[in-house]
Amino acid sequence: MNNTNIKEVFARQILDSRGNPTVEAQVLLENGITASAAVPSGASTGQYEAKELRDEAENYNGKSVYKAVANINHTINQVLSGQDIFDQITLDRKMIEADGTENKENLGANAILAVSLAAARTAAIACGMPLYRYLGGAAATTMPVPMLNVLNGGAHANNNVEIQEFMIVPIGAPTFTKAMEMSVLVYHALGHIIKENGLNTTVGDEGGFAPNLETDEQALTLLIRAIERAGFEPERDIAIALDAAASEWKTPEGYCQPKTGRKYQTDELIEYYETLVKKYPIISLEDPLGDDDFKVFAEVRKRTGIQIVGDDLFVTNSNRLQQGIALNSGNAILIKLNQIGTLSETLETIRMAKNNGFKTIISHRSGETADAFIADLAVAVNAGQIKTGAPARSERVCKYNRLLGIEGVIGVHSYYPGYATFL
Repeated sequence: MNNTNIKEVFARQILDSRGNPTVEAQVLLENGITASAAVPSGASTGQYEAKELRDEAENYNGKSVYKAVANINHTINQVLSGQDIFDQITLDRKMIEADGTENKENLGANAILAVSLAAARTAAIACGMPLYRYLGGAAATTMPVPMLNVLNGGAHANNNVEIQEFMIVPIGAPTFTKAMEMSVLVYHALGHIIKENGLNTTVGDEGGFAPNLETDEQALTLLIRAIERAGFEPERDIAIALDAAASEWKTPEGYCQPKTGRKYQTDELIEYYETLVKKYPIISLEDPLGDDDFKVFAEVRKRTGIQIVGDDLFVTNSNRLQQGIALNSGNAILIKLNQIGTLSETLETIRMAKNNGFKTIISHRSGETADAFIADLAVAVNAGQIKTGAPARSERVCKYNRLLGIEGVIGVHSYYPGYATFL
């Protein structure tokens, strides 16, 4: 491990799963060890997220990231050259200071995060350790329960479905490996049922089917039928999770669903969720309200009694999470690395959540890459839950395959919590 100081940091523009540009960064050490990392991009983004830098010029309809790449090749390279690769907090802090803004808009959160993740991966290689073990130590043994988005709506699909994600959750599986087998069987059964009903079997951004339906509730009935056709019992073996992404519906007058024009006042929307939870085996509800509704999130939690997840509400930001903890705003946080923009800040938010009894769900973005960093992160922090799409499209499946590989290495020492992670 001699000469483990950083020699050079450089980057390139690559394409994400939607064919849009994103950033891949590489860190090279003095001893020749090197590793890279690529960052994703979201379609349904919260207003309080760290700012990704786009060129807003002619290239790729304004979505190119050449400025972010240049910032890595010049400014960040100068700031980090000669630094100790094992001092992740200092590396991240130096990039944050060089940026000089609260939301990382000068250098770009996409630039800073790509380097932050590449540095951690390089350090793991320099130690001769897998990434999950380098980040989590000997205690990293919990395999996450997958929440698979098998039916897409909202901003993730060009259909008439308002709720953004309908997920299956294999809570009754004994291992992660069995959980994936169960989930794949349900996914395939769902595809057959959709086809039999004369509906479209094309998929959305996250690999889930995206048919036009009469109502959002029809999606839930389709999931129940698919679970049963695959030979499993709803609720006991496989539960359902929803991501409403209701910040996309928020208006000054209340809530208006953009595809159907259906309007709700806040209490009416909560009553709608209550009805769904009573009727279907829904175990988790994400972003049921707008991204400033801290107090009303607490009311949803009280009235439904299930896991209430803040995504746009918290944006992986420890300051916003602190507000939510004080107000009992839900009981779980979605963790997206690019919402905050560095690994060390992400880990700080995860620690705060765990110390205050909040569940943590490591999450992908709708515009993904083949980088499986979040799979290692989920195991490293014993998150207990992960969201990374349907068992389809290689940018989603690569995360599941990485987790299958990790469970194979950990073996009998691994722990799959199943339903217990939602208690």
